[in-house]
Amino acid sequence: MSRIGKLPIEVPKGVKVALDGRVFTATGPKGKVEQALPPGIEVKIDDGSVVASRGDDSGSAKARHGLTRALLANAVKGVTQGWSRELEIQGVGFRAESKGNEVHLALGYSHPVVFRVPEGIKVEVDKNTRIVVTGADRQQVGQVAAEIRNLRRPDAYQGKGIRYKDERLKLKVGKAGAGG
Repeated sequence: MSRIGKLPIEVPKGVKVALDGRVFTATGPKGKVEQALPPGIEVKIDDGSVVASRGDDSGSAKARHGLTRALLANAVKGVTQGWSRELEIQGVGFRAESKGNEVHLALGYSHPVVFRVPEGIKVEVDKNTRIVVTGADRQQVGQVAAEIRNLRRPDAYQGKGIRYKDERLKLKVGKAGAGG
């Protein structure tokens, strides 16, 4: 049995969990998250906990068992605490500004870049160089953060661009360091 998959998921007070066919739904103070269940995995909702189980012991069923349990736990945590990713903008003249459901970015291009924030995600801009992406769905938060980062990926030589807060870059040596 999967060591991750067999662990029960505790459902905190104020969170409603439901199973509608093959779709698990968690609703809480931060929002609503739906998660489709893969084939071969069954979910049982008891008072205060959710347990995932599998039908057979094939390798793919074992892998899906642990994955499903982790996805359901992320959904429950997302509707109670929420998920967030922080991005930093580095570069002279690079900045961001939040306007309604859009983020306007000056990233060294000849035109400003406008990023539309999808529904269910909240983007905050601090000090023009720090972007915080928050939401209830962990996958959607990570996807939006990755899309913002891809607007101007960090440069390998100078480090300019948008990077994750905890991302460390190994800068390459320029022309001056390559001489012999």
